[in-house]
Amino acid sequence: MPRVISDECITCGTCEAQCPVSAISMGSAHFEVNVNECIDCGACEAACPVSAIKEK
Repeated sequence: MPRVISDECITCGTCEAQCPVSAISMGSAHFEVNVNECIDCGACEAACPVSAIKEK
């Protein structure tokens, strides 16, 4: 399942840097995952320092 980033995101950018397919970008309030590009590798979830990323 693709990942989603919750409102707990602190916009640090760690997840974006870890995504191997560049499926994460800055949204209007915090980073967001493009579910059409996400390959469900979990790299972003493991890298998030505030656990703001979960499976959809």
